Amino acid sequence: MDIKKVVANGTEFNYIEHGQGSPVILVHGSLNDYRAWGPQMETFSRRYNVIAYSRRYHYPNPWVGDGKDYSASLHSNDLAALIDALGLGSVGIISHSYGAYASLLLSAGHSELVRALVIGEPPLIPWLEDIPDGSSLGLDFINNVWKPSDQAFQSGDLELGVRIFIDGVSGKGTFSRLPSPVRDMIMDNAPAMAAQTSAQDQFPSFTCQDAGRIKAPALVLTGQMSPKWLQQISYELKGCISQSALSVIPDASHNMQSGNPKAFNETVLSFLEKNLP
Repeated sequence: MDIKKVVANGTEFNYIEHGQGSPVILVHGSLNDYRAWGPQMETFSRRYNVIAYSRRYHYPNPWVGDGKDYSASLHSNDLAALIDALGLGSVGIISHSYGAYASLLLSAGHSELVRALVIGEPPLIPWLEDIPDGSSLGLDFINNVWKPSDQAFQSGDLELGVRIFIDGVSGKGTFSRLPSPVRDMIMDNAPAMAAQTSAQDQFPSFTCQDAGRIKAPALVLTGQMSPKWLQQISYELKGCISQSALSVIPDASHNMQSGNPKAFNETVLSFLEKNLP
């Protein structure tokens, strides 16, 4: 598939597109880019017009600015502008991690753009304060993963920062076990992660009431082996969206679309076939 480019919201986005039918946009998480959706592109494009793009500051997009404005709010605005620039009207969205954070903001604020929504473990860290045992789990993640990762990035050790983060959300030793092409993709996006961990608006406000404004049917996904705090947020989020369901992807941690692509694809396609004809 050829890499295409489009300018939206003042910057250039690289993307790939395949298939025909209703448009579906794939929104990747941290340390990823459009290549993260390789296990999904062929399968989903048999029925839909599938677009996987790289979010702002992610490979191979050119940087506009120094990355200090990295925020789910900015990425949400980018996604809205991207949909408009491509003339897609309303779309199905399949999103993961920080990309899911941005997709939630978009879906709550621009319901006219979203027909169906798949949300994979958004890191809504502020929600943990109101979840039983959530505060301690959130502090553990911030103090033992997020801040050490940021410190490594700021010292210039990109690989250490990446290793701390990946192992922190997907299990100890995960980074070392990844295939070389996946590690290469992750390292291509280490500068974006360094911008994210040091940004001022890392976790913008998004409440249960905000989630209640989402009108599109939604599927919340969590991994069977994901960190408990991400699972807790997922269950809480499901309860806030009126037209929603929750599925657990078996034998998978946070990166469930690559950890168990067969189960992920089957679950998502089943949802889309009912809600995105």
